[in-house]
Amino acid sequence: MNLILDAFASRFDAIHARSIELISKTSDDHLFRKPRELEHSMAMFSCGEYVLRSAAVVEQCFGGITTRLWDDPFEWTLPEKLSSSAKVFAYLDEVDQTRRAAFKFFASDDDLLKQIPAPRSMRSILDLLLETVARAEHYQGRAFAVFQMFSDDKLPRL
Repeated sequence: MNLILDAFASRFDAIHARSIELISKTSDDHLFRKPRELEHSMAMFSCGEYVLRSAAVVEQCFGGITTRLWDDPFEWTLPEKLSSSAKVFAYLDEVDQTRRAAFKFFASDDDLLKQIPAPRSMRSILDLLLETVARAEHYQGRAFAVFQMFSDDKLPRL
């Protein structure tokens, strides 16, 4: 049994499903609408931008694990490039396929202890996956908060 791999697969499945559900509930008009920015507050991004950042974190991690290319997907995840819900759905599916393909490289939980060259240092795959889940869920939580500013719809379950 691969309890840890299965747990990670489940968490990434849930992140993907929540992003799909959130984008499904967000109209194209509100997808990249930013909340009003207040002086002396943090920079706000739109619901769509936060969902894209969440997916980009996953894409960067699994691209790095499988190809050792740790490119930041920033350039191809800009709202100007992914300007509609349909394009965001296509990107989310592409990221999910990348993640699923990467999981096929893992034979057992023991593979998670392997050290690989990450952007700045050698790290275990386990450490990379833990950080990726945390960052992806963080951005997704911000997307939920922005969504609530524009809608009374119920959010996807966490």
